[in-house]
Amino acid sequence: MIPLLHDFSNATVLVFGGGPVGARKARRFAREARVIVISPAFTDRGFGTAELIRASPEPGEIGAWIDRVSPALVVAATDDEVVNDAVNEAARDRGLLVNRADRAGGREPGGVVVPATIRDDPVVVSIATGGTAPALSKHLRRELEESIDGAGSMASLCRRLRSELKSRDVSANRRREIVTDVVNSPDVWTALRSGTSNGRQVIEDVLEEELSDGGDGA
Repeated sequence: MIPLLHDFSNATVLVFGGGPVGARKARRFAREARVIVISPAFTDRGFGTAELIRASPEPGEIGAWIDRVSPALVVAATDDEVVNDAVNEAARDRGLLVNRADRAGGREPGGVVVPATIRDDPVVVSIATGGTAPALSKHLRRELEESIDGAGSMASLCRRLRSELKSRDVSANRRREIVTDVVNSPDVWTALRSGTSNGRQVIEDVLEEELSDGGDGA
């Protein structure tokens, strides 16, 4: 499998299944997408901002529901294998992405796996085991959470720093060197993580050093 990131802004995700798995999928995709969940009953767990439709479509009716919604992704998360089969087949017939939540390993080519994810926006780190070991994905996620602490602040800092350097006509090669030095600096990481310094202060310090050294211009 090859990991990809997909932007679901302004897209629709259709989830079949209102149990705990369906709720988890709905919460995940509701971060960006419009999410619709179809189920005859819903767990007490939260569904985020998803729209809940109480219905119990027969396998032969799944395609009509998909056509009505025109989703970018369909999720099969019911506890009925026959229904999940129908969801999978109907989505594939329409050339849509499909995530079958009741299968671990042995997935069909083209199937979508939703990985364990760590976020420190705009940084996103995803972990997948091809659906074979969800417990391992969860373990690795916990291990990595501390490692990426501050990565979101660092990413924002780098974006702003590149923009500042470019506005001062610092050459592309020199910009890359400066940003690389910042990313590799334990002191900057510590400052961002502890809150003892902010991005603006780091940028000003870097610019002051660059100007005092004369830079290389462009």
